[in-house]
Amino acid sequence: MANARLTAVKLLLKMDSESAYSNILLDSALSEQGLSERDKAFAAALFYGVTERKMTLDYIIAQNSRIAFDKIESETAAILRMGFYQLMYMPSVPESAAVNESVKLCKKLKLFNSEGYVNAMLRNFLRNNKAVDYTGLSDEERLSIEYSCPLWLAKKWKTEYGEENAVKALEASLGAPPLFARTNTTKVSDEELLEILRKEGISAEKNPKLAGCVKLKKTGDLEQLKSFSDGLFHIQDVSSQLCCLTLRPIVNETVIDVCAAPGGKSFTMAELMGNNGKVISLDLYDARTNLVTDGAKRLGLKIIEARQNNAVRFDETLPQADRVLCDVPCSGLGVIRRKPEIKYKPENEYDELPTLQRAILEVSSRYVKTGGTLVYSTCTLSRRENDDVAQDFAQSHPEFSPIVQPIPYENAENSPTRTFFPEKDGGDGFFTAAFRRIE
Repeated sequence: MANARLTAVKLLLKMDSESAYSNILLDSALSEQGLSERDKAFAAALFYGVTERKMTLDYIIAQNSRIAFDKIESETAAILRMGFYQLMYMPSVPESAAVNESVKLCKKLKLFNSEGYVNAMLRNFLRNNKAVDYTGLSDEERLSIEYSCPLWLAKKWKTEYGEENAVKALEASLGAPPLFARTNTTKVSDEELLEILRKEGISAEKNPKLAGCVKLKKTGDLEQLKSFSDGLFHIQDVSSQLCCLTLRPIVNETVIDVCAAPGGKSFTMAELMGNNGKVISLDLYDARTNLVTDGAKRLGLKIIEARQNNAVRFDETLPQADRVLCDVPCSGLGVIRRKPEIKYKPENEYDELPTLQRAILEVSSRYVKTGGTLVYSTCTLSRRENDDVAQDFAQSHPEFSPIVQPIPYENAENSPTRTFFPEKDGGDGFFTAAFRRIE
């Protein structure tokens, strides 16, 4: 595991210096390192774990250090975070190994002056029974430290969704996210897919609440599976699948997916249409539209046409559509457990998003024919980006009436707008708002 720890600490340092996305950074590094599958899994667990628990770990380091936190050099701080993370959250790692391997990392990174300091910090923490003192913190400050989220986010969720939902959303933002797939129903049934996956050595089960949705476990490299290359499924979170079911496309309709790449929603909608009709998948960059084209080809979905398009500019060459899905760029606060670095961005970085979201929704609405359906969606939990944008649009567009779109999902809200919470619905945090264009 020594190489796995070294890989993880180098990745943590790289992410801090480059502000890269964790999933992209990790995938690239693991493919280059030549680690065993076991070491890859351990390095990934350490890397993601330390990233998502960074605020908690820094609080513990500050409590136990004789040196002011901002005076600790970055490499030493990264090693300490990893050491404390193993002691706090990885019971499978012997405590002695967590301490000794942390000291060895100091040697490998030539931090010879830090060896004694790191050793003393971790051993003193063990001698004190790994106690963490939250004395003097307000309720919101404690939530912030315990769940490693900025204070502004703890306050925001508590204010907007109530304390119970806020705590549950914070709990769900930590730990390994579930992995769902959408069955390509133009080729196989859920039962057939599960049997094929079982023969390929993949543990999977049917989602009891949603037909066409399969939960995957212990997958390895899915892209190497014959079932994947044969186009029997694509990876898509359950909340994203529910978004497609909210639009409710049917056979022989014309559907526009405004911000489509990498294509998951377009694929599901084409499957719901029985591969009959037309799905026009738009994205700002050609490289990303190629992802949609390649995915559609693998899945055998011939009705998908991917095109480059700027979502804030009306394109007169596009047809009027029966249904338009407007899944806009957002703060991503519903997918924190997949990209934990999102939560550490300053709150003001998201200030301009509602303006962009309104602009995209305005343009998208012009593609909807009379009697057609428009769905606005995000993968965030934020009233400003969700309910407020939908409400503003409804008030300024009397030709669009908010409608309740029934979906085949237990306990779905009977409302034109729906907020899907991770702990309640099993998938990512998500929002949808449905409208019909009337005369």
